[in-house]
Amino acid sequence: MNVIANDVENTSKELLQAIFLIPSGKFDTVPFDGSWTAGQVAEHVLKSCSGFAEVLEGNVKPTDRDPEAYVPMLRETFLNFDIKMKSPEFILPTETVHDMQSMSAELATALASVAAVAKVEDLTLTCEDFEFPNLGKLTRIEFINFVVVHTQRHIHQLKNINKHLVN
Repeated sequence: MNVIANDVENTSKELLQAIFLIPSGKFDTVPFDGSWTAGQVAEHVLKSCSGFAEVLEGNVKPTDRDPEAYVPMLRETFLNFDIKMKSPEFILPTETVHDMQSMSAELATALASVAAVAKVEDLTLTCEDFEFPNLGKLTRIEFINFVVVHTQRHIHQLKNINKHLVN
């Protein structure tokens, strides 16, 4: 199996473990001022990764640059937990009640579909159907790396939320 597909699968497992650590009945509890709930974090991650398989399998073209050019920047940015980020409007979570079981199942499905693409497609091609905010069109390998590091960032956030909810 290729490394990036393995990264997606391991990150998916870690995400589900972090979600299931949240105490029963506290999935929609605000853990501290200014924080999202665990349910909102899960919803945000789902919104951010649910359409990626379609983008990855959509219109592509040969890449005229290093296909992994943005990978180091994406990793450095999203895995720097000291910086606070502002989410694009279209993936902001709602204030509704979140069902932990169904949300976890949807997340597992969305991430499995990204991993499946990573196993079979040419990851050096540029995706034409979506422009990444502030960067433009990315290659499949860059998009998949984004899915991994963005999800890892929110796993870290879920673990922090859990610490506050169990104390």
